[in-house]
Amino acid sequence: MANKNYFSRMFGSSPDKSLQKHMQKVQECAGHLVVLFESMKANDADAVEAAQQKIALLEGEADTLKIAMRMHLPQGLLLPVNRSDLLDVLRQQDAIANKAKDIAGLIEGRGMRFPDAMAADVIVYAARCVDAVEQAQKIVNELDELIETGFKGIEVSKVEKMLVELDEIESDTDRIQVKIRSELFKIEKDLPPIDVMFMYKIIEWIGDIADHAETVGSRLQLMLAK
Repeated sequence: MANKNYFSRMFGSSPDKSLQKHMQKVQECAGHLVVLFESMKANDADAVEAAQQKIALLEGEADTLKIAMRMHLPQGLLLPVNRSDLLDVLRQQDAIANKAKDIAGLIEGRGMRFPDAMAADVIVYAARCVDAVEQAQKIVNELDELIETGFKGIEVSKVEKMLVELDEIESDTDRIQVKIRSELFKIEKDLPPIDVMFMYKIIEWIGDIADHAETVGSRLQLMLAK
């Protein structure tokens, strides 16, 4: 498209490519949560700290990409898609990285560890939420093709199927969350109350990552409808 090519000549990167680069960094950031929870289960404080630092580093790199995109995104008719739509997707992607950083910081800062009876399920839960982020990334990576085809044809059908898969993954995370909360409820009376409070908070935050990933997909779905 002419507008897209003009943007690329001016800024060296089209807005959809910038969004994709940001999402790639976000996915890397969220992906290290699995390592974090595996290290927690192994009671390896050094590995937990290393994972937390890596997540914080990647979140910072994602922030740098976010700021650059916001600064270089033009006003008016230069964009092949609505500027506010792009920024909305960017906000949701940013929320994923922010939440991953919050989770890692709280776990490392408090030296948290889930009870052995539920630690393995927490890893499965985190991994499935990361699956949602990876699926959202795949959808974002189709944005340039969608723009090239004018949001029409076979590419739209392909993305719509990917969106259904994303919804299914997010539903899985909801089911796993219910199971884990039930497991914690059964043993919480035997645990320090303050620890239980923070465990519930971490469980909620992990689920937020999948929710934000689904919202990334939802925002892109709205673009298809316009």
